[in-house]
Amino acid sequence: MGILSELNPAPIWIYFEEICKIPRLSKNEGKIRSYLINFASEHNLESKEDSAGNILIVKPAFSGFERRKTVVLQSHMDMVGEKNADFPHNWLTDPIVPYIEGEYVKARGTTLGADDGIGIASQLAVLSDTNLKAGKIECLFTVDEESGMTGAINLKPDFFQGRTLLNLDSEDEGILFIGCAGGMDTVGDLSFESVIVPDGMTGFEISITGLHGGHSGDEIHKGYGNSVKLMNRILWNLSNQFGIALTWFDGGNLRNAIPREAFALISTDESNKDRVTEWVNNFQSVLNEEFGEIEKDLRITIKEVEPPLSAMDKESQVRFLSCISCCPHGVIAWSREMSDLVETSTNLASVSFTKDNKIRIITTQRSSLESSKHDVAGMVESCMKLAGAKVVHSDGYPGWKPSMKSEILKITRKSYMNLFGREPLVRAIHAGLECGLIYENFKGIDMISFGPSIRGAHTPEEKIEIRTVEMFWNLLMDVIKNIPDNGSRKLPY
Repeated sequence: MGILSELNPAPIWIYFEEICKIPRLSKNEGKIRSYLINFASEHNLESKEDSAGNILIVKPAFSGFERRKTVVLQSHMDMVGEKNADFPHNWLTDPIVPYIEGEYVKARGTTLGADDGIGIASQLAVLSDTNLKAGKIECLFTVDEESGMTGAINLKPDFFQGRTLLNLDSEDEGILFIGCAGGMDTVGDLSFESVIVPDGMTGFEISITGLHGGHSGDEIHKGYGNSVKLMNRILWNLSNQFGIALTWFDGGNLRNAIPREAFALISTDESNKDRVTEWVNNFQSVLNEEFGEIEKDLRITIKEVEPPLSAMDKESQVRFLSCISCCPHGVIAWSREMSDLVETSTNLASVSFTKDNKIRIITTQRSSLESSKHDVAGMVESCMKLAGAKVVHSDGYPGWKPSMKSEILKITRKSYMNLFGREPLVRAIHAGLECGLIYENFKGIDMISFGPSIRGAHTPEEKIEIRTVEMFWNLLMDVIKNIPDNGSRKLPY
């Protein structure tokens, strides 16, 4: 047994620790798929896999409960792989190393993968419970949620039978989610010419580290710094005040994470090197004042290096820095229907120089309104096109429209009140859930999403609150046990 087996409820934590040993980045879910298929075989459960790699494991109804409606439990297999720059980790082979710190479970140097490993673990705990008196349960495990939702996109209407679905991919205990935002990506490729750096220049490496980062949906409204925007701000000022040549820029990593780190290589005339160093060092205090405690670990460093041999041409440099300056990031609009809900946002996710003299700019737009999602994508496209970039939009995914008349909402809300003695919050979420695609493709499906409290998802600071896992488990089990009979509109309470 691992260190997490001492926690309650033990079945979830035991399976979660097993899952942590299995590499499962988006589009590399082969090992976790094999694990799930073997699990089904070992427990004599029916399973199947579709052409996209999604897996369904079926638990038959307990004797005497065959008339109950089939309930679908759904999570995604993949996870976001982020690590601290100085932490050695191979995402294709190395296990995540969880540990307990106070009231939380964390991981050493990397994302924990509780998003959505805890959902997978809860499904396995349900499937292995031979004493669970409930109707038929279908456990759906989808692939590639974090990098494109291609698993949910390719689900066929006959892959599962149930039309009551519990999505186990939420991160706030005490909140029942009944709607989510739709999303899309806007990507620009900007070409430039390479020119020789003249003699008499000094080279500098500049880095921004220590930012919070975070989920580009759940945390876009929290005011965290964007390393790409901040590095561009530094380069813009240095270019205008002292004249620099830009050789390299690398910031951000994942489309659905607020970028935490950025790095640049520049050169400037030797006569400017002291003033450039002083300006960058002073900018640290400027940002400390702007962000305060929100980004208390923010660090800007500048180090003199050998001047690079080449840089991007001056015209392209101006167009690139102007593009990133005008490209929007953050909340665009708040919902007028639900308080404290972001309606529309955009995330400037990453900027990277490629070997073929191109710069790739990746952004993500989210909105609960389809028209607004495309409108903000158009804003981003305009900035990129003015800089001369070639722009491509992803197909995107739809939102999930809330319904306060939902049967599963009434059941789950009642369970929560009976268990914990208080009313849960009922909300929509600005993050994209696979529920949007499932809602579109499976007509008449009734869904809800809930989970334990996870903080810092998509960052190495990710942690899951231990006490909320037990609350999540108790709620999940109570809801399953109170699914009504087929054809009956009468609730079990």
